[in-house]
Amino acid sequence: MEMDAVFKALADPSRRRLLDALNSRNGQSLRELCADLDMTRQAVAKHLAVLEEAGLVATARQGREKLHFLNAAPINDIADRWIHRYDRARARALADLKQALEESPMSGSDDTGADGGQTRFVYVTYIDTTPERLWAALTDQAFISRYFEGGGPRSDWRVGSPVLWKMSADDESHDWGQRVLEADPPRRLSYSWHGYEPEMAEHTGWSREELEQRRGERRSKVTFDIEPAGAAVKLTVVHDDFEPGSAMLASVSEGWPAILSNLKTLLESGEILRIG
Repeated sequence: MEMDAVFKALADPSRRRLLDALNSRNGQSLRELCADLDMTRQAVAKHLAVLEEAGLVATARQGREKLHFLNAAPINDIADRWIHRYDRARARALADLKQALEESPMSGSDDTGADGGQTRFVYVTYIDTTPERLWAALTDQAFISRYFEGGGPRSDWRVGSPVLWKMSADDESHDWGQRVLEADPPRRLSYSWHGYEPEMAEHTGWSREELEQRRGERRSKVTFDIEPAGAAVKLTVVHDDFEPGSAMLASVSEGWPAILSNLKTLLESGEILRIG
């Protein structure tokens, strides 16, 4: 995504207010955003279109409504590639998003359930590659091992096939009941997610009681949508079907941004980020 479009989108105070509203309560419809802001429906729709074009807002359909999500990936790109080179005073247009950036790499990236709990993680990034190369990166075992740093999923990626999982390079592959749900190369890949399993205790340091408490959570699923975007490719990752207040959602909301940053960097430069 062009940095000029991101800076232009952030320069308008009304658009920053919309991002603040989504940061406070993500996954809102146009109707809900209009109710909370002193702007006409037409004005809100126009501002949302600019934010979506800049990659700062992602959308997803829920029934007849289109829900809007804050996407912090372009802001992270600015922080990584631009702001550290200059005095932060030159980036005052980002001040209203300071809290979102400080809290997490992908703050506010999940949908809200009826009781106010979060139920969905959404992440959008633009990668300088082709749909075919990105599909290969999501399904080729050698590639997956690099940006998952030795761990990650393994499958033949046919609908219904098992998705085996490794926690690290030294771990064995586990069948935790994950299955391929959709496979439409090079456009869409979806598979069910694992729950908390006994083998994870060594990696998490949880007691048996803590692990058993988390094992009761409902299973979720993750979906990767690949779309051409000019000379680049737009990757939308939606991880959903969580229960409100899910511990697994909190975990993947921290994990996916690092993994996807590794994926993007690997495709564009042949290297991976060293995080932590």
